[in-house]
Amino acid sequence: MSFDINNAQGVFETVEAAIEATHKAQVEYYANSTKEGREAILTAIRGAVLAKAEDFAKMVREETKLGRVEDKIAKHQLTAAKTPGTEVLETKVWSGDNGISLEERAPYGVIGAVTPVTNPTETIVNNAISMLASGNAVTFNVHPSSKVVSAMMIDMINKTIVEAGGPVNLVTMVKEPTLETLNQIAKSPLVNMLVGTGGPGLVKAILQSGKKGVGAGAGNPPVIVDASANLDLAAAGVYGGASFDNNLLCIGEKEVFVEDAVADEFLAKLEATGAYVLSAEEAEKLTAQILTMDEIDGAKPCTAQEIARVWHPVKQHVGQDAGEILKSIGVESETRLAVMVVENDHPLVHVEQMMPVLPVVRCANIDEAIERAVAAERGNKHSACIYSGNIENVTKFGRAINTTIFAHNGPTLSGVGYNAEGTSTFTIAGPTGEGITNAYSFTRARRFAIAQGGLRIV
Repeated sequence: MSFDINNAQGVFETVEAAIEATHKAQVEYYANSTKEGREAILTAIRGAVLAKAEDFAKMVREETKLGRVEDKIAKHQLTAAKTPGTEVLETKVWSGDNGISLEERAPYGVIGAVTPVTNPTETIVNNAISMLASGNAVTFNVHPSSKVVSAMMIDMINKTIVEAGGPVNLVTMVKEPTLETLNQIAKSPLVNMLVGTGGPGLVKAILQSGKKGVGAGAGNPPVIVDASANLDLAAAGVYGGASFDNNLLCIGEKEVFVEDAVADEFLAKLEATGAYVLSAEEAEKLTAQILTMDEIDGAKPCTAQEIARVWHPVKQHVGQDAGEILKSIGVESETRLAVMVVENDHPLVHVEQMMPVLPVVRCANIDEAIERAVAAERGNKHSACIYSGNIENVTKFGRAINTTIFAHNGPTLSGVGYNAEGTSTFTIAGPTGEGITNAYSFTRARRFAIAQGGLRIV
């Protein structure tokens, strides 16, 4: 697809111009749109994204150099098809002898949103559908490493909106996004709400802005495989989930805790499914290639928080194919997932690695597995899953981990409707509590009270 970013609809040279255009469009949209009209716009956007899912997947991979095209196609299809629309904006009514009170969901106005490089256009589509469904408009500060493909998506969305009868510039972005442009968006008096999909620093900044904020933070989702698990199911789920888009998603499985009684069989089934299980020597070599440690004074870090603070993934390996990563230690394999058996204090257990290299930790029993999984998740309250045939173990882990998404006998991606029931989102707001965000998440309540028994006909 040929594309000229300088002529893209919704893409502006300055933050001020983008926000002013968005504000003007939102006022017109809210004043004139109907629920039926909004749904027509959302339907048009869904259709446009589905028609170009493969093109955008290829362009995201080309610009960001991250992930797998086939999985990016699936992500675009998922967000277009399963992001809810106006149907979640339910009206509440209280009727009694003293009259009627009516409560409806109203838009905030202009939303400032930040998108990650891991799901750049997918997050734009997901946020745009949810925010437009609720009568808002949005100015994006996209990740600089995905600014061209993000501009292409915003251009297509704007043209689609206009063709469906809506105003132009309901969805905008600044052409050259930086930290400074984000600060300008946050401080603008025309921006009424901030939404961020990214790391803990971004969430903290949003919460300190003084505006209503929805924050989707980092995750480090643990998996438990207990002695009662269907190991064929567990191996297939872990292999598919942890390798999906090269484990770029914050929802993706990042470490496995398996009961020792079934650990050898589980690893054998992982290998039979397609995983490459590293030897101890290979694991040591690969760790040195994919992780780096800050210089520290004093004692070696030992808690999950300490380990995560000083160890970091090597950027060149993030989001790359497992086969390419294995080549760094001289191993030739076409696998989608590399697996290493490690001790619980191994840094890969506690660092959100975002690459298809999965640590597996042997545990004496379910209680030890749960304790270790909770520590590795580090209170992110993001995602977790368990493979088990024991409902007591599932219940115990679910209560202990307290994550926004908790999957049983399936990948954590099940929690956003991928090959499962339920709706989808790419803004999983654990820190601020909205959870699986949708149009409702970007609204405020307005109540209309008719007192003195008015309008009572019963």
